[in-house]
Amino acid sequence: MKSPVSDLAPSDGEEGSDRTPLLQRAPRAETGDLPNPGIKPVSAVSPELAAPVCCSARYNLAFLSFFGFFVLYSLRVNLSVALVDMVDSNTTAKDNRTSYECAEHSAPIKVLHNQTGKKYRWDAETQGWILGSFFYGYIITQIPGGYVASRSGGKLLLGFGIFATAIFTLFTPLAADFGVGALVALRALEGLGEGVTYPAMHAMWSSWAPPLERSKLLSISYAGAQLGTVVSLPLSGVICYYMNWTYVFYFFGIVGIIWFILWICLVSDTPETHKTITPYEKEYILSSLKNQLSSQKSVPWIPMLKSLPLWAIVVAHFSYNWTFYTLLTLLPTYMKEVLRFNIQENGFLSAVPYLGCWLCMILSGQAADNLRARWNFSTLWVRRVFSLIGMIGPAIFLVAAGFIGCDYSLAVAFLTISTTLGGFCSSGFSINHLDIAPSYAGILLGITNTFATIPGMIGPIIARSLTPENTIGEWQTVFCIAAAINVFGAIFFTLFAKGFALFASRIKLSSLSPHQDSCLVSERTRGAGSPSRARRRALRRARLPCDALPAALRVHPEHGRGLYSEQRLGAAV
Repeated sequence: MKSPVSDLAPSDGEEGSDRTPLLQRAPRAETGDLPNPGIKPVSAVSPELAAPVCCSARYNLAFLSFFGFFVLYSLRVNLSVALVDMVDSNTTAKDNRTSYECAEHSAPIKVLHNQTGKKYRWDAETQGWILGSFFYGYIITQIPGGYVASRSGGKLLLGFGIFATAIFTLFTPLAADFGVGALVALRALEGLGEGVTYPAMHAMWSSWAPPLERSKLLSISYAGAQLGTVVSLPLSGVICYYMNWTYVFYFFGIVGIIWFILWICLVSDTPETHKTITPYEKEYILSSLKNQLSSQKSVPWIPMLKSLPLWAIVVAHFSYNWTFYTLLTLLPTYMKEVLRFNIQENGFLSAVPYLGCWLCMILSGQAADNLRARWNFSTLWVRRVFSLIGMIGPAIFLVAAGFIGCDYSLAVAFLTISTTLGGFCSSGFSINHLDIAPSYAGILLGITNTFATIPGMIGPIIARSLTPENTIGEWQTVFCIAAAINVFGAIFFTLFAKGFALFASRIKLSSLSPHQDSCLVSERTRGAGSPSRARRRALRRARLPCDALPAALRVHPEHGRGLYSEQRLGAAV
């Protein structure tokens, strides 16, 4: 594909509305306009020289948050492994629902198993309450977490959220001794702590992530969750076998406390407050976000809740999580009861799909930003395509996994491909909050994640009710329902998503330069969002692309004529 000419307007109808000016295209700033007059304007420096990736503050934040979410998911999923060793096997023998449609294809492996951990007589229903109690706390703090992070910053909120979860994890063996009620309450408290983390991280990235690096930075950051799942599942099993289940909680709890100390010492809420950031990187980040963040102090709750693009993210997030939580909770069950893998194989094979998802998240983030920065694809196009791949692709392979019968190799391969392709969503709807409302990204994620937590509460319950005998036919129904929900979410998001800021700050036309005003004049004559010859002539005449205009002033296709009158500007953006 040939790269578009850099001095022409993009060909996509919404390209001008959701693009952020590249450094080399930005208008030259006057010395007095810079925060530090002694610093050379960023526009005069190439992106690589102005804000290098290596040892940069923003990528340090990405890697520290990566390990934070690694710890977060380790603390979340370790109980699902440890619970197997906590429960008296005689209690669960009557609940055995192994299907014998598929032959047992491997002999059990003899392992010296440490049996010093205390055993509890909890039936399957009690175990379900213990595992599900996490989500009852998790769903409560989503929106409050986003609001607090948007007002006071996300550093302390995220840090103390993971720290509290780590502390509660250390007390898990003690709570188990007190009884089921104490353990359920403790898990709910862990959910309360973890509930603020994603909104807080989104709020931080609204101040740290340059628009053309959002996919890269956020995919690195959130990929830690997948790697945490990959590592903690087999590692928890190893600890249970060779030590005992109590050390699972002690180990991951201590790791969480160590991470918290590093986070508090090395991270800042914004580039302005960071102690070691270079002047060029600070100016690069601040200038790229200058016209995207709102100066409005109050949160526009009603416009946000009426925004169809926000509900497009809600539907996509809900749909994706239905499949994600169903597999996260029940994949080990499917491996054991239907495909009849032994426990050692089960732990490894259940983790493999999330390793693929982790790799896909990292690579898709790089690809998404390259498509936007180098090939001039619109933000909306990238978000739509990556969401379609990340939701319809998994749906296809999930259905295929249910219909290949007892072919173990293909079943594992299809489930791995299905989960791996889901990683594309990390550069799709998952970060679209930052595109449509950078200033309120934490709040928006809190809203969408509240709805997206519901599948974690009801999805596995419905799946278990549909598989009383654990037959292949019953699991085909579970996989088809999850696939249908995924496809619906992908289509809904594609139809109603947007890629530009919907709640940007009000900008006065009097602040525009004559060159930028000439771009607006050509847009006024057009009265629509698609590029025109008049616009391109204006760009050549001004020697400056209209992409260098503030994002809130670029034409949006649905607004039509009169967008640039100050009276309509506040409503339009």
